[in-house]
Amino acid sequence: MSRAVLSIGSNLGDRFAHLRSVVDALAPQLVAVSSVYSTPPWGGVPQENYLNAVLVVEDPALGPRDWLEWGQRLEQQAGRVREIRWGARTLDVDVVWCAHSRPEGLRPVVSTDPTLTLPHPQAHNRAFVLVPWAEVEPEAVLEVFGRNRPVRELLAELDPGEIEGVRSIELSLRVSDR
Repeated sequence: MSRAVLSIGSNLGDRFAHLRSVVDALAPQLVAVSSVYSTPPWGGVPQENYLNAVLVVEDPALGPRDWLEWGQRLEQQAGRVREIRWGARTLDVDVVWCAHSRPEGLRPVVSTDPTLTLPHPQAHNRAFVLVPWAEVEPEAVLEVFGRNRPVRELLAELDPGEIEGVRSIELSLRVSDR
């Protein structure tokens, strides 16, 4: 079995509907869904704000590559076009962290494969990932440069202005809120 943390975001078209499509598609595997956050774009390309959320998913039959393929299929269904790095997008689904379940507990996956680098190499720098992740898994730990670090600690090290830009909004993706 694997458990994964997925960061989802959209800043083109019906942003909320794009996020909802991921929640609907992964409903059977959902463990937790964060609040929806309005966030400024990251990466220096001028564009509209994003709606972002984090999902925690689990499935006995899926591994890290399967979560990546799920995300890419959902991006394609939403009309995602990859023209400009860090540019605007209808839907972005990133596998941030993944672990295999073992009798002794969860064992995080570490991968340097350029197709799927785990944990996500920039997650520790992105408030739009860390804020919603800390909301749904307050005790979460992320390996950064070979060292396990609490997500809340990583969040505390970010620029306060970046954290303030991540604002919870009055939209809910939770399955029970339909």
